[in-house]
Amino acid sequence: MLNKATVLIVDDSPTNLQVLAACVKDKHRVKVATSGEQCLKIAQTSPQPDLILLDVEMPGMNGYEVCKYLKSSSQTADIPIIFVTGLQGDKDEEKGLALGAVDYITKPIRPAIVIARVKTHITLKLQRDKLNKMAFYDQLTGLYNRHFLIDMASKKVARALRHRYDLWVLMIDIDHFKSINDTHGHPMGDEILKEVAQTLALDNRSEDLAARFGGEEFVVMFDPCNETDAIMKAERILNKIRQLKPHNINVTVSIGMAKLVEQDVTFERLLKRADQALYDAKENGRDRLELAQ
Repeated sequence: MLNKATVLIVDDSPTNLQVLAACVKDKHRVKVATSGEQCLKIAQTSPQPDLILLDVEMPGMNGYEVCKYLKSSSQTADIPIIFVTGLQGDKDEEKGLALGAVDYITKPIRPAIVIARVKTHITLKLQRDKLNKMAFYDQLTGLYNRHFLIDMASKKVARALRHRYDLWVLMIDIDHFKSINDTHGHPMGDEILKEVAQTLALDNRSEDLAARFGGEEFVVMFDPCNETDAIMKAERILNKIRQLKPHNINVTVSIGMAKLVEQDVTFERLLKRADQALYDAKENGRDRLELAQ
């Protein structure tokens, strides 16, 4: 059941809800809503549906209005919508597709058609999700990858400069990682990378960003975050990683930390200062935090 996709069925008719649910319940998890407003609430709640079967003619918000709202929000824009409606004119179908729906099923409901269309669009949605995960996430650690980091970090820097709030970057490097690989083997090295990554992910707020930058290097961004809290968070990362000791192997990290200033017109410039602070941390004995000038 956990591996099944979720289909949200939206219709103000109990009979139509039952018929549509009977079409998809054997292959998918089913959620139902009897109004446009209820649909929006469910669509914005985690875990989100993988597909929405949406009636057009409903009291209150009609299906077209619901679709327009869902597609205008970044939180729900990627959920595929299939209209299910008694309206059979070409212009009605064109309107639904123009609003962003992926398909249009006309009533009376024909189970074979519903099953086939749902299967097609669920498959496409899951394939797209898999491609997105490959594009944005590091396959070994599950953290964001370098490509996604640079894209998101550039936006964070621009936003912080525009609204004048504090933003911090940590450049983190696992100490003596080559020696760990040489002594214990690369599979153990991979396990250590994953445990360090998990520590970084669990220590973050939802607005923080943690990514694998490459090799044994990681980047963490805090925003908005004042200096006292940022330093406490960085020191907590140091301590938590010291305490990991996977398979009784001592693991430590060095951290270079930089605060965004007006001269940092790009993320690359901010990251360069954090990287210099990381170099200082290694020169000064490792297993420590250094602040950039």
